[in-house]
Amino acid sequence: MLIEGQVRIPSGCAVSSIFSRSGKRFSGEDIITSIEVMHDRSNGLGGGFAGYGIYPEYKEFYALHIFYDNVSAKHECEEFLEKFFDIVNLSKIPTKKVKSITDEPLIWRYFVTPLKTKLADSQLEENEYVVKQVFRVNTNIKGAYIFSSGKNMGIFKAVGFPEEVGRFYKLDEYKGYFWTAHGRYPTNTPGWWGGAHPFGLLDYSIVHNGEISSYDANRRFIEMYGYKCTLLTDTEVITYMVDYLVRRQKLSLEETAAVIAAPFWMTIENMPESERKKHEYLRNRFSSLLITGPFSILLGFEGGIMALNDRLKLRSMVVGEKDDNVYIASEECAIRVIAPVLDKLWAPKGGQPVIFTKDRI
Repeated sequence: MLIEGQVRIPSGCAVSSIFSRSGKRFSGEDIITSIEVMHDRSNGLGGGFAGYGIYPEYKEFYALHIFYDNVSAKHECEEFLEKFFDIVNLSKIPTKKVKSITDEPLIWRYFVTPLKTKLADSQLEENEYVVKQVFRVNTNIKGAYIFSSGKNMGIFKAVGFPEEVGRFYKLDEYKGYFWTAHGRYPTNTPGWWGGAHPFGLLDYSIVHNGEISSYDANRRFIEMYGYKCTLLTDTEVITYMVDYLVRRQKLSLEETAAVIAAPFWMTIENMPESERKKHEYLRNRFSSLLITGPFSILLGFEGGIMALNDRLKLRSMVVGEKDDNVYIASEECAIRVIAPVLDKLWAPKGGQPVIFTKDRI
């Protein structure tokens, strides 16, 4: 008989999301219920959530969620943060005891804004300044890891089944207009707190089911532009690719999808001329950012969500709509458990970006 660790389940992992197009805020309880239905797609080595709109009282400040291995790492990191940011509030992130979640690090939260003099001296845009400091902490301060750095949003993750992680962080006590969730079944990389999904940078967050066979090519390209892939999982690189393409290269979400899940050359050749030229440019200009291998991705950002399958649709994904709410998950059951009656239910095509934003589709 095969036991865990002796069998590889390539279709494992689960993703789910709930998004309110009206911006109405709701508890994190429903997203926990949704991801729990797909319990068997995880193996207890990672779970996590991203919530948007959860810090309205601090919406103008970057919310840094940080894991610390020990007190000395915390002291060193806080000294660093005080050199580059004005810290307006700091506290432990509230948790409650869950029997199956053990060996937790120190988990702290800081609401910060860049020091004006430091920002001016850096000659960087504010977001780039924050990104630079995040990478400096994560690569230079041993035992400290900033795993969430956006405004009015936060990532919560751990080693455990996702429903346990949600209860550990007491997400039913938060309210947001958009939640994503991930249950992990790592196949090629270790299960550890930093390696759990979502991965985030600024307000971008990624949950992902699948494997990136192009990881080395993607990583080598993105690290030429100052990104540091240190977290022992392929999903990390997707987050940095999105930041590079959208924030730094100013591509639209549709164009970004056309890079990372590019149509086949045969498909491009049969497009109308204007579309063909655009896709030829994107494929040639960003050839090293094409993701190969099976995947389904949920990208969260301030005010919206993008869902994307690989070109061959080798991972499952369904979309449900009810009134102003959008539900996207690996399985229909994860939607029906919280929204039994839907206005619409459909499955995206391979490589087709599905984008929803507040107050418009």
